[in-house]
Amino acid sequence: MKKVNLRKMARRAGAASMVLALMAASWVAWMNLRGEAPLVAGVPAMPASSEVLRRGAYLARAGNCMGCHTTAGGAEFAGGRGVETPFGVVVAPNITPDAKTGIGHWTAGEFWRSLHHGRSKDGRLLYPAFPYPSFTQVSREDSDALYAFLRSVPAVEKANAPHALRFPYSTQAALAVWRALYFRPGTFESEAGQRAEWNRGKYLIQGLGHCAACHSGRDALGGTRLNAMFAGGLMPDAAWYAPSLASPDEAGVQRWPREQVVRLLKDGVSAHASVSGPMAEVVFSSTQHLTDQDLDAMAGYLASIPVRKAPPAESRRADAEVMVAGRKVYEQHCTACHGDQGQGASGMYPALAGNRAVTLALHINVVQVIQQGGFMPTTAGNPQPFGMPPYGQLLNNDEIAAVATFIRQSWGNSAAPVSTLDVLRVK
Repeated sequence: MKKVNLRKMARRAGAASMVLALMAASWVAWMNLRGEAPLVAGVPAMPASSEVLRRGAYLARAGNCMGCHTTAGGAEFAGGRGVETPFGVVVAPNITPDAKTGIGHWTAGEFWRSLHHGRSKDGRLLYPAFPYPSFTQVSREDSDALYAFLRSVPAVEKANAPHALRFPYSTQAALAVWRALYFRPGTFESEAGQRAEWNRGKYLIQGLGHCAACHSGRDALGGTRLNAMFAGGLMPDAAWYAPSLASPDEAGVQRWPREQVVRLLKDGVSAHASVSGPMAEVVFSSTQHLTDQDLDAMAGYLASIPVRKAPPAESRRADAEVMVAGRKVYEQHCTACHGDQGQGASGMYPALAGNRAVTLALHINVVQVIQQGGFMPTTAGNPQPFGMPPYGQLLNNDEIAAVATFIRQSWGNSAAPVSTLDVLRVK
């Protein structure tokens, strides 16, 4: 009797598990298809006027498409650049109009679907290293202009390299679950009561500019954490920290004069800061090419992001011997440019005293600059930028940790010390 009951219970449990699995699969499938209208086959692309092509080229700059879809020294938009993530490497595809390896056979509708719904031509789900969670806000009109421009660039036959993602992240099933949890197709809506310029800035920042893709905190699955938009976060390869745009103590510009924000985006340097690392690439490839009107609109929106104070940083003081060692390295290698009081040299070398990039709670960026050097982008407004040479092969890890600590705790700076282990952990 007991054996029969146990068998019945096992069968019932198995049936219940199967029902729950089917319900979960149905929910994931529905979450990935909701609101997605079917594509109409056989619709030809609209003829592209010179005005549309110019607009598409401008939008490609605004979205920094070349940043991912062009390798160093490679053909423009021919793909091949790998984007490192915590789950493996995602390789950007060829988006030239080559019929065999690019988007030569794509329709305008299929291209729109890739931006708006994150699907490839054949309907496969795309990885969010292609930032469609931001691009979903791009208008159909802008998508069509961007499509027309990409169809006009030289076709390059270059086969797409496969992604190198670990299991199970390499599966469409895992991606479907991720999308069900984190992705919602959206449409940009202007905010009532705001000026047209402000809404234009919001559209560029949240849409094609995809600023939140880097400057937001993410959880262990790579999804944006709750209330973490613009709150700062590690870049996908964890090699740099994209500081918070909501905190004036990090990268927030809520207290800056508008013209200084515009200058930073256009020239890569302003009276308040300079860009380096991944942001230098963004200025070089993208924002320096935008109109002053669009940059002003972006600056206006960035200044309106609600202030969110960063968590209090550790204020532990370094040991005296570490500060002595750090001062020695600083005097040997840094004083000539940055000054004995960290005051810098206006227009040439940034001040280190009171520098937000130096005093971030995370030490990653300051260590990267010491190791790899600091290089501002070459722009029309700053055609011959001064740079800092890399010291990664000259200084050992103990010396890098000591000088980083000295800089972070001198001249009124009060950031946490950097240990040798901290330096070793920086990629």
